[in-house]
Amino acid sequence: MVIVKSEFVLALNQVASERGIRVDEVIESMQAAILAAFRKEHPEVEVEDDDGNELVVVNVDKGTGETSIMSGKKDITPPGFGRIAAQTARQVIVQKIREAEKKTVISQYLDQVGTVIRGRIIRRDMNNVYVDMGKAEGIVPRDEQIKNENYDVNER
Repeated sequence: MVIVKSEFVLALNQVASERGIRVDEVIESMQAAILAAFRKEHPEVEVEDDDGNELVVVNVDKGTGETSIMSGKKDITPPGFGRIAAQTARQVIVQKIREAEKKTVISQYLDQVGTVIRGRIIRRDMNNVYVDMGKAEGIVPRDEQIKNENYDVNER
């Protein structure tokens, strides 16, 4: 039996692996983006109640990429979005993916605080040395630098 993955699943996995985030985070960013676009196109529809509970929910099928917007049990998916709503959705997706990337990088280096990490010097100024550590950039302040040590650009 041959399992054929849809283009949507392949694209989801590609974005997640390129950005170093989970597939669920990509889908959550899509849901937030579609909800933002829906708000833009249909401001008359209440998306949340006064307590912050969601009245409108976006469902994304992980296999096909089909989305539906539900209000309770009623499907209120519009046939399409206008240009401005689509731009809003794109901006929200990019923002949410960047936030997820940042969170991943922070969690990756959080347990290494206080330890020595190998990196490459990318620049320096009067007080600080800036080090490329792979997915993040570190700063070595003057008071943490070794006296009489030369820090040259591109040095490891």
